[in-house]
Amino acid sequence: MCWDPGVPEPLLVDVFCGPGHTAGNRLAVILDDPSGPVQRQRRAAELGYSETVFVDDGSAADIYTPSVRLPFAGHPLVGASWLLRHRLGSCEVLHPAAGAVPAWAEGGFGWVSGRPEWVTGRTTRQLASPAEVEALPGPPDGTGFLYVWAWTDEPAGSVRARAFPRRGDAIVEDEATGAAALRLTAELGRSLTVRQGAGSEIRTRLLPEGRIGVGGRVRQVRPDPQDARRTS
Repeated sequence: MCWDPGVPEPLLVDVFCGPGHTAGNRLAVILDDPSGPVQRQRRAAELGYSETVFVDDGSAADIYTPSVRLPFAGHPLVGASWLLRHRLGSCEVLHPAAGAVPAWAEGGFGWVSGRPEWVTGRTTRQLASPAEVEALPGPPDGTGFLYVWAWTDEPAGSVRARAFPRRGDAIVEDEATGAAALRLTAELGRSLTVRQGAGSEIRTRLLPEGRIGVGGRVRQVRPDPQDARRTS
């Protein structure tokens, strides 16, 4: 795909990677794009990733799937905050439409925190075993975002999950979804380690004042043009 030289090129990262930085959910981060919502939605659809986030002025985060605009999502906020720390040296807060989202790094993971009430339109469904989760051939019948999960080790808080957006766009299954993991954490009332998709890993934790942290490993996919400028 050829890009208009006047349009910012997306920076690509994989978010919620598994051990060894395997798997992960691809994310496009576009910085300081002057376009409006209609053009941004079209750009997200053209890119085709599960989510694309536009970051303006270092902290304003505008999140899109290929078909809808989102007020909050964990995958793009964890990825964007990691990238901003890499570029700028720090990122303490992002501002999606839902509200202020604190961001930090800890133990090799990028973290953000959000509120359960920000996560709407997602249904969780527990199955009897991880094998049942694995065996699903595709999205179960129905409409609306469905998060299917089972305990792999309940005392340890370990979960196997898969996510089916069921929006009618090109994303049939979402590799790793921070907001859905946040919703499940709120419902269960405990911190979790979630293995999702082909091998991604999401960590969650209960925080004060009703907030829930969502964290994971991030790796950069496409070299950042600023890297060359830093060393030149």
